[in-house]
Amino acid sequence: MRTPSTDRLLARVWILFAAVNVVLMWLLPGQETVPFHLVWISLALVYGFTTWPLSWMVAALAAVTTTTGAILAHHAAVGEIRWEETAEEPLMAVIFIVMAWHVHRRHVLLHEMRRIGAAERDRAHRQELLVRLASHELRTPLTIARGYTELLRGTHDDPATLEDTAVMLDELDKATRIAHRLVTLMQLEQPDLVRPVDLDAELSRIVRRWSPTAARDWSAHSTIGLSRVNPERLEAALDCLIENAVKFTGPGDRIALVGRRDATGWTVEVHDSGTGIPAEAVPELLAGQAGRPTATGTGLGLAIVRAVAGSLGGRLTVGTGPDGGARVGLRVPERLPAGPTPATGGPTRLVDGLRRLPDPAR
Repeated sequence: MRTPSTDRLLARVWILFAAVNVVLMWLLPGQETVPFHLVWISLALVYGFTTWPLSWMVAALAAVTTTTGAILAHHAAVGEIRWEETAEEPLMAVIFIVMAWHVHRRHVLLHEMRRIGAAERDRAHRQELLVRLASHELRTPLTIARGYTELLRGTHDDPATLEDTAVMLDELDKATRIAHRLVTLMQLEQPDLVRPVDLDAELSRIVRRWSPTAARDWSAHSTIGLSRVNPERLEAALDCLIENAVKFTGPGDRIALVGRRDATGWTVEVHDSGTGIPAEAVPELLAGQAGRPTATGTGLGLAIVRAVAGSLGGRLTVGTGPDGGARVGLRVPERLPAGPTPATGGPTRLVDGLRRLPDPAR
């Protein structure tokens, strides 16, 4: 790493090297071309690798020009070289000045880039801190507001109040989910701690967790087996996809988690029998950015899925299911399977919820 002390050390080494070559120029009349150019080349090199004050550069240029110019003039005066060869002196000085000007411009540009980079890092840090604080602080008032809304809903039985409080609860749930997703996006920037996970069992567990929340035909079918993932992040990604599936399906519609492995990797997808995804919206969903609204929502959910897939070296997949609904998931490449499918659950797990429980949102 370059420091003022290393700059001074390089300057001293150059002075010694240049002095040796100046002496050789004097002692080898008629053969001073090589040491002459070595003096100028070494000056250009050391100036390019260090940060000299303007006074140092001017002093070094004056010293080199004076000493080498005087030697060339002396050799020309005694007939060792032609006078035309002394023209190299001003030419080399002009070349060095042009080079020094470009090096100065480079230093100015690097300084400006470092300044902009530091400002951008500071802005990103403040933005991340703001999102974290806002998302965290929002949870408490949202929880309190939901509690009072449910209390109000429980003490009134007229249809208008029940309808209004249902809308309020739905909006509070949306705000809570957005706050949770913002925190998840911030956490995705932290190191990804992966470990071997039985994805078949993981998908089954996620389906069991979601089954009571909506009156859908829930199922999980996976033949992946073991793979190295961060289960918390994978669950967050699948939660976003399942939430979208619930949003665009109705009571009795099918929602399935499907996992499969092949020679190049594994895929986990959420299939539903809802309205599907328009073909013109697929490119936007694949290339969307966090916070940019999409045809289906805020875009935060798919941003989380893309980030989780990217942390595993994979990508987001979007398509149409066999029954015309949506098919969205993650494709993760793997050279070799991480391990055999655990024998406890067999090569294939089917968790057929077939539950049609009352939808709490309704």
